[in-house]
Amino acid sequence: MKSTIGIAVLVTVLQVARCQRIRSLTACLSDQSLRLDCAYEKKTSNALTYDFRLSRDSGLGIVVASSQNVPNAIYKNRANVTVSNNLVCLHLAGFTTADEGTYVCRLKITNDYEDNQMKNISVFKDRLEKCAGISLLIQNTSWLLLLLLSLPLLQAVDFVSL
Repeated sequence: MKSTIGIAVLVTVLQVARCQRIRSLTACLSDQSLRLDCAYEKKTSNALTYDFRLSRDSGLGIVVASSQNVPNAIYKNRANVTVSNNLVCLHLAGFTTADEGTYVCRLKITNDYEDNQMKNISVFKDRLEKCAGISLLIQNTSWLLLLLLSLPLLQAVDFVSL
């Protein structure tokens, strides 16, 4: 009985330690392009697969961009995805009201105990906020932290004077 409980606890701990979770899915408009930021917790260096879909009903939706599925012809030349440390970002050029609907970000980490992680967001052109220029910099603040930590060193060598 004790060994069964011990195994159950170990499996639970391993699942919590390895699972990747999507933290947020946000949308904004940059010029005439839609930007979807799918931020996730990166707990391993295992390979990541992504899938962005547009759904207007209860079906699976149209593939806008994917690392494993072929995008719909409408989006093939308009969609661009960038993957950084904790962020998968979809840029959809020429965004119009015809592209409105519910966008789904689905992520899967190789050898993760969880199935696909998924979040969705309703996107309507007249309700989108403009993308802030600094938001991408805020997403990955390690360079900012490094700069702040190095200020005393830079001052000591008289490289920067405040």
